[in-house]
Parts: sequence; structure tokens; C-alpha cells
Amino acid sequence: MRFSVFTILFCQFIFAQTQYPKDYFAPPLDIPMQLSGNFGELRPNHFHAGFDLKTNQREGLNVYAVADGYVSRIKISTFGNGKCIYITHPNGYTSVYGHLQTTVGAIQEYVQKTHYKEKAFEIEMFLKPGELPVTKGQLIALSGNTGSSEGPHLHFEIRDTKSEFVVNPMFFGYDKNLNDNKKPTISSLYVYPLDNTTVNQSKQPLLLNVSLQKDGTYLASKVKANGKIGFGISAVDFDDVSFNKNGVFNVSTFINGDPNYNYQFNTYSFDEMRFVNALIDYPKYKKSGQRVQKLFMKTPFALSIVKSDSLHGVIPVKPNLALSYRIEVSDYFGNLSSITVPIEYDIETPIVNAEPVTSKYFIKVNKDSNFEKDNMSVFFPAGTFYDDFNLNFDVKNNRIYIHDDVVPVHSNFTITIKDSSYAENLRDKLFIGRISGSSKSFNATTRKNDVFTAKSKTLGQFGLVLDTIAPTIAITKPIEGKWISDVKAIQFTINDSLSGIKSYNGYLNGSWVLFEYDNKTRKITHKFDDALLAEGANDLKIEVMDNVGNSAIFETHFFRSQQK
Repeated sequence: MRFSVFTILFCQFIFAQTQYPKDYFAPPLDIPMQLSGNFGELRPNHFHAGFDLKTNQREGLNVYAVADGYVSRIKISTFGNGKCIYITHPNGYTSVYGHLQTTVGAIQEYVQKTHYKEKAFEIEMFLKPGELPVTKGQLIALSGNTGSSEGPHLHFEIRDTKSEFVVNPMFFGYDKNLNDNKKPTISSLYVYPLDNTTVNQSKQPLLLNVSLQKDGTYLASKVKANGKIGFGISAVDFDDVSFNKNGVFNVSTFINGDPNYNYQFNTYSFDEMRFVNALIDYPKYKKSGQRVQKLFMKTPFALSIVKSDSLHGVIPVKPNLALSYRIEVSDYFGNLSSITVPIEYDIETPIVNAEPVTSKYFIKVNKDSNFEKDNMSVFFPAGTFYDDFNLNFDVKNNRIYIHDDVVPVHSNFTITIKDSSYAENLRDKLFIGRISGSSKSFNATTRKNDVFTAKSKTLGQFGLVLDTIAPTIAITKPIEGKWISDVKAIQFTINDSLSGIKSYNGYLNGSWVLFEYDNKTRKITHKFDDALLAEGANDLKIEVMDNVGNSAIFETHFFRSQQK
């Protein structure tokens, strides 16, 4: 135990030595700072990489550079952070501004030129220090709702420029702009029997009762076990003004007062983001939507924020040894909630048995695995999963059944299907799709003769899907043959129900023009520019192609006067 305690304290000491500038960065908005999401918050397949700042439930607020520097990267995407600016600062950090409605000034001019140079809406630019310098407080953009945003807000990050690790913005003095006097809320506590252990007469995870004590801490009901166990919690944090659930900052556990397991959301790399699925009880999340944060590693995984003893948070319950297990959950401001769990050894006959295992296949985390039947196979490289488990696998009715999505997948596995039943002219219209009920989701598929291959990070049912249906294009407001001199923009809805849209292009009088795509509404929008329009008659064409090459074309003409 001495070595493990020393390791934890040493890691905490190293972290404490990091000196972050407290007064270097200004707020990126000129309204009071309120969070709708904080750093490290648990999200689908990732930890949140920064702050989500509220923008009064609307778009178009001014976004400012938080310090002197230069625009080092601009990315315009239909997903993720949408329209996003990266500013590199001379102090070794980079600030990131996401979900923007638009960039402004010289930045927007640069973006617009690149759109037309590359003839694409989705673009990514890496700039040199002298190309687009900015000063602290300079207006760089307007806030928006682009990309995968679920509502108007500004996504804001700070990264270490050299390592590209994201860093909690709280460390840079932004805590001064926030008020938080509320303790985190621990809404549930679970105990997990491991390696055939019985806990309180159950071989399945149990929800424990907790009671509030006079000193403000909580006491859990006694745990009686006869082997290895672990614990998990559901916990969220609230601040004084935002009234929405945020993630917690620090979780620490202790056995008889000695450190046992800890994670703190301070800094981590993007390569670690998917480990959120190992940190939580993933099956419970997929079945109920509840994220239970596990306080142990059954199989160790390389998430740098986790510090633990040599047993990785697993607790062996042995005869003649009573244990006191304590969980402490705190926010960045030091508000703390704690639960104490008394543990003792006891041999009890289980009333609730473990779920029966019906599979005849077994996956070991550190070994390659390949399963094949008939004309279909699946290959799992070592490290695809987080824990060993029993796999359900079968091939029937032209589908390959690969377990289901209650087991998290860390990296891609490969599905191969051999099928010569389709005519040669149809084979390029086939893709390996994940099939759930009537829904078929596209996976990028390669073909060599009659062998189809695709990669996935989600378990489930897969099969070949034939897509011979062209995308659809619908104009929001017809303009055929009309004078539309006062119209500022034109909009279309584009859709493809099977393989999905791969590309789209718009042409005005034979020249490519920019249409912006919103994946949430499936609409493309062109804002008219008089310099690109002809006096009188104008021809407009839209071309849309899906992921297997089916295409659709929409053509119209309209009239416009440049005389104002």
C-alpha cells in the first residue's frame, strides 16, 4: 500500500506544479459567463473538451480573441464544432472557438476565398504566424449553432499548443467569472461483484441505499461480500446561476483512509476521449441512459487522468477484515460531497444469480480474434475492447450478427462479406450497413470483385444494402421564371435515405457558388452576391451525389435586376 499511496501523491504533486497564467486570457464573450457544459463532462463517446458558454439562447453574439496571437487553423465542418477558429498565442497555448455562425473581417475574407478556391463548403486551413494576426479583444466571429451543436452557444477550449492536450479553462482564471457554492450531487451508488463474488446475496450489480448524516456527509448501507468488488456513482454538479447539470471535477476514493482511486478532469489528449466508454458502466448507459462512473478498472486502460493503487480500484474483501470505503466528489471550487460505505466479509447464499452466459465465443482484450461463418467474417484486433467478454456471433438470413451495442468498442473492427449474387452493374451500389429494425446506417465500404469490406466501432447486425435510389432535392420557395431582385438567399432541402449524401455542388450561370449545409435541417443555403449575378436572366443548377454514386440534378432559372 505504501507504494500505491506514494504513486498517487507523487502524481498529484507533479500536477500541482503546473503553472497556468491566471490573468492572460479574457472572456470570449461580452456577456456574463454562464456554462451550459463544463470541461470533462461525460458525452457520447467522448469527454467534453472545453466550456459550452451560453449565448442567451440566440445566435449572432460577438466573439472576441481572448489574447494576442494569430489564427493558426480554421475548420468549416457540417459536424463536430461546425465553423471553428483556432488562435495560437505566444504563451504556448491555443484557444478554440466552435459552433460559430460566421467569421468576420479579414478572417471571413480568407475563408470565403478558400471556399471558392477549393469549391467546397467543408474546408480546413492551416495558417502561418504572419497571415492572420489578431489582438486581444478583437472581434473574430459571431456565435452560432453550427455543426453538432444542439442549441445556440459558444464552444470554447484552451489547448497546449505543442502537445495539443486540452486543458481545463478553469486553470486560466475563468473561475473568477463563475459563482458556485453548491456541492456536487451523488444521485446513486452501485456496488459491483467481480470474479464470481457475492455481494449482499447478489451476483449482479446492486443499487445501495444512502442516508444523510448530521455533518452533511452520507452513509451507505453495509456491503457484505466474499471476494473482489468495485463501486460506481452517478454524480453531477450545479453552479449558482446556470441551473443545468455539469460534470464533476474530481472523484477520489479511500480504503480505511488510504487513497485507492482518483480521477481529476485537468488535461488529456484527444486520443483518450473514447475512454469515456470504459470509465462508465456502458451497458447500463445503453439500456437506461444513466451514466454510472465506475471507480475501478477491471482491466486497466490508459486514461491519463486516472491515478490508482496497484489493484486499480478493485477491493478484495477478505475474512476477519472490516473496511471503511469513502468516496469524495468535488467541483473545481472545492465544494465536496462524500459517502462512506462500511464493508465486511460474509459468506451468503446468493438470491440473485449472475446473468446466464449463452455464447460459445470468448473475446480476450489483448489478443486478435477472428470469427467466420458461411460467407461472412469479423476481425477484432487486440485492443478493440476494454474487457474480456463472451461474444454472441452468428450468420443467418444474409446478415452477420455481432453481439449488440451494450459492449463498448474502442477502435475499429473489420467486417467482410463475400457475395456474388448481385449483377456486376449493381455491385458498386452496395455497402455494408448496420441494420437496426428498419434503419440502415452507412459504413464506408471497399470492394474487390465480390468481396466487400467495412470497418465499424459499433456492434450489432450488419448486411449488404443495395442503394439505387438517387438523393432528393427540393427548393424551399419556388423561383422558376420569377423576378427575385429583393431576395437575399435561396435554400434547398437535400436528402438521401440510404447511403447518405457524399457531396453537393451549386452552379450559378455555369460557375460554382457556395452553398452552406446544415446537417440538422438538411438544408443548403446560398446568400446572393451581386458580383456573381447577371442582370436579368440567371440559371441555377444543384447537383447532389450519395455515397454509392447515385446523383440528382435540380435546375431552375430566375430573373434579377441589379438596379437599386
